[in-house]
Amino acid sequence: MFTKTLCVTAVALATVTAAAPVWARDQIKIVGSSTVFPFSATVAERFGKSGTFKTPVVESTGSGGGLKLFCAGTGAEYPDIANASRRIKASEVERCASSGINEIVEVKIGYDGIVLANSRAADRFELTLGDIFLALAAEVPNDAGRMVPNPYQTWNDINPDLPAVKIEVLGPPPTSGTRDAFNELALEGGCRMFDTIRALKETDGTAYRKICRSVREDGAYIEAGENDNLIVQKLVANPDALGIFGYSFLEQNADKVQGSVIGGVGPEFELIATGAYPVSRSLYFYVKKAHVDDVPGIREFLAEFTSEDAWGEDGYLVDKGLIPMTEEEREQFRKAAEGLISLSM
Repeated sequence: MFTKTLCVTAVALATVTAAAPVWARDQIKIVGSSTVFPFSATVAERFGKSGTFKTPVVESTGSGGGLKLFCAGTGAEYPDIANASRRIKASEVERCASSGINEIVEVKIGYDGIVLANSRAADRFELTLGDIFLALAAEVPNDAGRMVPNPYQTWNDINPDLPAVKIEVLGPPPTSGTRDAFNELALEGGCRMFDTIRALKETDGTAYRKICRSVREDGAYIEAGENDNLIVQKLVANPDALGIFGYSFLEQNADKVQGSVIGGVGPEFELIATGAYPVSRSLYFYVKKAHVDDVPGIREFLAEFTSEDAWGEDGYLVDKGLIPMTEEEREQFRKAAEGLISLSM
């Protein structure tokens, strides 16, 4: 009798479980870039205060980490939106497709500059892209043009006009979109200044890419996680160090840190917007179209994020450090968000 009761109860529970809705979640889940995080979190907070929908949960996981979670599948346990401080890679689109995610909406939200900052207690650095490559690359050319493990220990080893202080740069890990963009724009930008390496691009693209985007691992570059505010704190504590993060964090902490001049151009709002600053990039978020009709508020959240009040030239995200797109670009991506137009690569 006791055994029979257990069996009946188990069947009843199984029936209830099977009948339960797949979508038990009524709150938007957002993951991804630490650079986009403050913008997304600000929109989420405003959106939640409207009272119609719950405030979305926003997590800072890094662009790569966020897209990995985003592409893992569909259902209540998976994120609805992924923030990214670089464009989604073809390999990530393929990973999404392998999980049954075939419709992804891409929305560019604006621009950002990657800064190399240091404490205001020290002199401001004036660097070239070549200086940055020689300071941080895993291998650099010697006087004979051969690639050797990076021997440089101080900044003036590279350039006599730079300070005689140890090369110590705090930056994001490989999962970060900021790291990806820095490697592409700053490291590879400096790498191209060397004729022997530039010539390699034509004969062995794989070797060229490895040389130009590999960061040294001997202690000169220190992975400081996805918390850009922590990097700022460490720069204040160590005036000899430099840190890598987005322009918005520089602006928010302008009383404590200063951005280096790179290629004769400082990290200023207008210079990033025009592309004159050499380490500028686009910022994005990606929406899982399959979730839109199952999680309440996604359409409305997209409308808030792409409103002129938010990302316009005088929008509240500009006050947070976002570099706005042109009116034409904003209209293009607003339509993509409204129409849930799927990404094509």
